[in-house]
Amino acid sequence: MAELTHFDAKGDAHMVDVSNKEHTSRIATAEGWVKMAQATYDIITEGRAKKGDVISVARLAGIMGAKKTPDLIPLCHPLPITKVAVELTPDADLPGIRITATVKTTGQTGVEMEALTAVSTAALTVYDMAKAVDKAMEIGGVRVTLKDGGKSGRYEAK
Repeated sequence: MAELTHFDAKGDAHMVDVSNKEHTSRIATAEGWVKMAQATYDIITEGRAKKGDVISVARLAGIMGAKKTPDLIPLCHPLPITKVAVELTPDADLPGIRITATVKTTGQTGVEMEALTAVSTAALTVYDMAKAVDKAMEIGGVRVTLKDGGKSGRYEAK
């Protein structure tokens, strides 16, 4: 198993030095979901939420979250993000909203944290916009499903 990279020889947290790494095309995709009561699902999918279009607002929030990742995660490098795509898909079987975020860059380190932050921010926004009718919503399943580029190569979740 690989060693943790955000600690120095003394065990103190530090930002990893990526200055000697090659600039390469990198991509990461993450997913998650917000599970809710059927009535809440109906309100969102029928466009009846009092705060507005939940899915559109959450999509924008996810994009903004990806861009703000180094402001939120202390040891995360600021990166020149070249693309953020956030998809929110209603799933009647959940019932709830499935969220997928894909982030791209050409840089010296990966964008997994940006993809995870996009999904998390979008999920939190769904919760915020619908909490007046359903405080029992559940956020879960947040994970990286794809990472490609850089020295460590490709990872795909099973």
